[in-house]
Amino acid sequence: MDRAVTGIRGRRGTTLRRLVAVVVAALAVAFLGAPPAGALAPPTPKDLTAFLDLECFRTSPYQPPATALTVRHINPALVNLPIETVTLGPREQLCVPVAKNNQLPPSPALDVIRYIDLACYRISGTTVNTGLVLSHLNPLFQNLPRTQISMNTPQQLCVPVIKNNVVPPAEVLSIVRHIDLKCYAITPNALLNQQVGLRQLNPVLVGKIPTHSAQVRQARQLCVPVQKAGDAIPPEVFALVRWIDLEKFDIVTPTALPTVTLTLRHINPVLAGLPAEQAVLSGASQLALPVAKNGNFPPG
Repeated sequence: MDRAVTGIRGRRGTTLRRLVAVVVAALAVAFLGAPPAGALAPPTPKDLTAFLDLECFRTSPYQPPATALTVRHINPALVNLPIETVTLGPREQLCVPVAKNNQLPPSPALDVIRYIDLACYRISGTTVNTGLVLSHLNPLFQNLPRTQISMNTPQQLCVPVIKNNVVPPAEVLSIVRHIDLKCYAITPNALLNQQVGLRQLNPVLVGKIPTHSAQVRQARQLCVPVQKAGDAIPPEVFALVRWIDLEKFDIVTPTALPTVTLTLRHINPVLAGLPAEQAVLSGASQLALPVAKNGNFPPG
């Protein structure tokens, strides 16, 4: 009788210990598998691209040290275009993130977009004469008709920089430092003819460049994502930046914007050794709007 009772108690104890172990293990997995407190959850490609609007400002003249870069296309629609070596010419623009008509990007896309600053340098290269159908992604413009264009000769390479040594959070830097866009002339130069209000998003320019209106005019370029030789893009970042396609339109602002002097520093690993640059912004000239090519929309 005593041995039977002891056996039952022993089995109950074993069962309880096993149950406790299972619960502890499950809690450990849940705890270890969760992102650290305060960590940024990366945006989906859809959210990142749909709300990525860049206002491009003319800059004071600057010629970087002679730098040859070998770049390859990474967007699925263009991966068959040839790898090409280009040389950085004079800096022509600084493109900075803005919100249109007070339409702020959702978080976590906003946390990344506000730090996407691209310095654009003149390049030359092979004319590709590639036909594409473009669809607007931003919710304000996504109901506009699709346009058929020919992507022709490369004109600029736009690479990531920081302004006035303001470095984004580490998890944001790990994304924005790998955004490189090769900008091609396009035809025809279709007229968009849209009036928008533009509000600065980057912390360095908030308060320095006021919210202002702009008339969006003709399309001039298509800027598509490329990867520079020597830049090892992590797979999770590659899955985001390969979907960034921006169509650049001329804009007219009704009032003169303040002149702003900035110090630019390269953050892409391949260009991080270049010297810091002084840049004086002397007026907005273009607006880069997110598009999809040939109905191949970013996932998410």
